Amino acid sequence: MTAELPDLCALDGVLFDLDGVLTPTAEVHMHAWQTMFTDLFVAWGIEPPYTEADYYRHLDGMQRYDGVASLLRSRDLEVPWGDPSDPPTADTVCGIGNRKNEFFARVLRTEGIAPYPGSLALIEQLRAAGTPIGVVSSSKNAEEVLAVAGIRDFFAIVVDGVVSARDGLRSKPAPDMFAAGARALGVDPARSAAIEDAHSGVASAVAAGFGLVVGVDRGAGAQALLDLGATLVVDDLSAFVTP
Repeated sequence: MTAELPDLCALDGVLFDLDGVLTPTAEVHMHAWQTMFTDLFVAWGIEPPYTEADYYRHLDGMQRYDGVASLLRSRDLEVPWGDPSDPPTADTVCGIGNRKNEFFARVLRTEGIAPYPGSLALIEQLRAAGTPIGVVSSSKNAEEVLAVAGIRDFFAIVVDGVVSARDGLRSKPAPDMFAAGARALGVDPARSAAIEDAHSGVASAVAAGFGLVVGVDRGAGAQALLDLGATLVVDDLSAFVTP
C-alpha cells in the first residue's frame, strides 16, 4: 500500500457502493439506460438525443425511478409517476424504469457477473482484519448481483433500493442511505469510510458525515469526485491492498 493512502482496516467500518465499485455492473446499467432512452426518445421525437453525459448527470447512483424522473425533466417532460407494479410497456416513470430493468436482469442472468479483482482482494483483506463491511446501493437488484458475483457473504448488511423503498429513504445524493448503512452496521460515520464511484454517491456519503470518502474513478472523473467532497480518488481498490 502506498504511504499516502489510509489503512482501511484500522477504521470502525467500511461501506461500499455496488455498481462500479465492487462489480462492473455499472457498465450493464449504462448500456441498458442508453438502449432504453435512445429508443424512447426516437419514438417520442425528443431532442436532444440521449448521451453518456445524461447517465452521469441524472442516473448514476440514483434510485431507478428518481433517475427516470430527473432525466425526463431535463427534456421538459412530465409523465405520470405510476406505480412500481406498472408493466414495462407503460409510459409512466415506473413503467419506463421497469423497462430498463428488464434489460439489465436479462443480461445479469444470462451472462453473470464477477467482482473487480482489486475489490475482491480488498474485501478479503478487510474480512481477515475483522473490519465490519456493508453495501449501500440504490439498486433494487443489489442482493441478486452480490449473490451472482459470489460475494454476498462478505457483508454484514445491505442497504439497497428495496430497503430504501420500505423505509422511505431518500435517494442519493441525500444522506439517508449511507446514514442508514452506518446505523445498520453499528458504526460511527466519522470513524468509517464510504467508497463510491458516482457523483450522487460521493455527495451522499459526505452529507452523511463519513470521515473518509473514497472516490473510485470508473469514468465519472477524478476532479468531479473531489469537487463533490471525496477525500481521495483511486482508479481501482487494489491501491488499498497490502501486498
